[in-house]
Amino acid sequence: MEYKYYNVGEKMGISEKTVLSMKELRMKYEDNYVLRGIDLEVERGQIIGYIGPNGAGKSTTVKIMLGIVTGYTGKVHIFGRDIADGDTAYKSRIGFVPEMAEMYDNLTACEYLTFIGELYGMSYDDAEYKARRLVNKLGLEDVFHARIASYSKGMKQKVMLISSLLHDPDLLFLDEPLSGLDANSVMIIKEILIQLAKRGKTIFYSSHIMDVVEKISSRIVLLSGGEIVADGSFEELKEQCKEGSLEQIFNQLTGFHEHQEIAEQFVSIVNED
Repeated sequence: MEYKYYNVGEKMGISEKTVLSMKELRMKYEDNYVLRGIDLEVERGQIIGYIGPNGAGKSTTVKIMLGIVTGYTGKVHIFGRDIADGDTAYKSRIGFVPEMAEMYDNLTACEYLTFIGELYGMSYDDAEYKARRLVNKLGLEDVFHARIASYSKGMKQKVMLISSLLHDPDLLFLDEPLSGLDANSVMIIKEILIQLAKRGKTIFYSSHIMDVVEKISSRIVLLSGGEIVADGSFEELKEQCKEGSLEQIFNQLTGFHEHQEIAEQFVSIVNED
């Protein structure tokens, strides 16, 4: 799947074709290497399905790119700048939805979103106006002034997604962004991501829901043991591995084949008298 995008970059003074690149990226905690020489280049308008088993190094990679984790070796460039140079201006062009988000539950959605907007340099009035319109599109207009503590998990997830997009970022990192959403909301968010990519936004999408990654990603990068073991479109990976689904490809490349046996043993224990 190849997306075409509008001339958004030029409108905003952005001319980079390569949004981010990693060269020989390595990271270790004590004596254990979590990343073992990651080489990756990502262009504007791509939706990258960044997947791998737990402990593969996905979260560490993203935290390095966000500037949360230091101590790595290798080079990381975002928007053409080395993120190790101390200039954090690139962060204003990034949106992020973590898997486990901590929100200020005592605030209302209006208060939270305007606060986030102001952090990104928006005026209060602009942030409030834009947040109200986005909230309405996701069906939260009736609770815009209700405290987030009263929200369901899915409602909180919608607010978090809006907060990551409020400042119109060029690069978006999403870690399990569909968690807690109902079926209709999932369809809307998936279409939003596709529309963003068409407009030149670059999306780094990490999830364990393989069928979603398979359907929306223009490119899939599979990490295992701190190394990239596959990189290409779903069709390319399917041809390479001779498998029918991304889940089957994932299992083949990560060497995990015990799921059926474990499930049978688990159910046997459940059914014991």
